[in-house]
Amino acid sequence: MENLALIDSFSEFKDEKLIDRVTLMVILEEVFRNTLKRKFGSDENFDIIINPDKGDLEIWRNRIVVANGEVEDPNQEIELLEAHKIEPDFEVGEDVSEEVKLIDLGRRSILSLRQNLVAKIHEHDSTNIFKQFKELEGELYTAEVHHIRSREVILLDDDGNELILPKDRQIGADFYRKGDNVRGIIESVELRGNKPRIIFSRTSPKFLEKLFEQEIPEVFDGLINIKNAVRIPGDKAKVAVDSYDDRIDPVGACVGMKGSRIHGIVRELGNENIDVINYTSNLQLYITRALSPAKVNSLKIDEENKRVQVFLNPEEVSKAIGRGGNNIRLAGQLTGFEIDVYREGMEEDVELAEFSDEIEGWIIEEFKKVGLDTAKSVLELDLKELIKRTDLEDETIEEVVKILKEEFEE
Repeated sequence: MENLALIDSFSEFKDEKLIDRVTLMVILEEVFRNTLKRKFGSDENFDIIINPDKGDLEIWRNRIVVANGEVEDPNQEIELLEAHKIEPDFEVGEDVSEEVKLIDLGRRSILSLRQNLVAKIHEHDSTNIFKQFKELEGELYTAEVHHIRSREVILLDDDGNELILPKDRQIGADFYRKGDNVRGIIESVELRGNKPRIIFSRTSPKFLEKLFEQEIPEVFDGLINIKNAVRIPGDKAKVAVDSYDDRIDPVGACVGMKGSRIHGIVRELGNENIDVINYTSNLQLYITRALSPAKVNSLKIDEENKRVQVFLNPEEVSKAIGRGGNNIRLAGQLTGFEIDVYREGMEEDVELAEFSDEIEGWIIEEFKKVGLDTAKSVLELDLKELIKRTDLEDETIEEVVKILKEEFEE
């Protein structure tokens, strides 16, 4: 009965960890064989019989009978005198099977065996969790807030699996309390040691696509296809959609009557402003739509260098650029083109490129990236707005403004 203290938990492991019978037997045998190797130097001559359902365990050591005093390997051989204590009619050269009781392994070995068994079960459990969530990468998932830290939120699903929502994967407007249910996607799964690390995300464009699939039946059914989706999480997003059925208006189906269908998605994303546009293979039209709500006059596309020059009326430029440059940035990400905005119909203005002898070229390019390609387009904005839109230092912007003002004062 000395086996019971160790093996009464076989069924418990099997039930709690949902390990099938065959796998449990393999794990148990591996753990016992490792213990036998440490104790006897080899496990090759041992038979292990396990019944995990009943908690039964038998270990048998097989040795060859040799003449008295001629034992060279006590693990592989047994002298005739010792063999007769087991069975009096054994002869030299015969095989002897002798049961090894767990108590014979020693108390320390039994404790070590127990620890190794628990470790192996957990390792198997972790491997299964890793495989399970690896298959769920990119899929919508819901988990409950368990613990809130400064850099991450720890979530638990219904099975008690731990998911990590890092600070940079959270939407700015998100506020979490313990017990709240949170929706997002499984962004990545990796093994750290023997423990799976599951990264949860609410900022991925894939999350937006999956919400469209869930909330809009035509997307779920495949009647409407999401060609691309780009986001500035919690602020603005653009989604290009297409339909294989000419009878379906993909934009109308996604938005719904008075925004009824998309409203749930907007609310889930912290009131993120979502522009849904019709995808088209006509590049000129696609870029024009991507820059909405601005009205574009004309385009010059350089497909080789993935750049496009967009010409607009002065009053449309701010719409094309958007607050903080978000609209033009998302339009560029959606189409895959670097977009340069130019004003048309402005008198007495000077291109920034004309100041290349006074302003370094890379600085001029930084202004052009956010649609500020002329002197007046820069001077129309105050210093605070210029700093916000560009990645330039305060002193650099002040110097540029000074140079441009001098041009018009002359």
